[in-house]
Amino acid sequence: MEQTTLTVRDLSGADNERTVTTALESLEGVVSARTDHELDEIRVEHDASTVDATALAKTVENAGYSVDE
Repeated sequence: MEQTTLTVRDLSGADNERTVTTALESLEGVVSARTDHELDEIRVEHDASTVDATALAKTVENAGYSVDE
């Protein structure tokens, strides 16, 4: 398993956190996604052979949030 941390702009409030977490955890290969709105971060534990950081970022963007590189 690998852990990837994404920095996400405007990740405030429980609804936003839930939206992003649900989107990420629906991906095959994602074990868990933990949000920290105070740091604007999401830590994702995933199988790197199934899903990579680019796919994780794209999923967050498709959910309506901007990912900082």
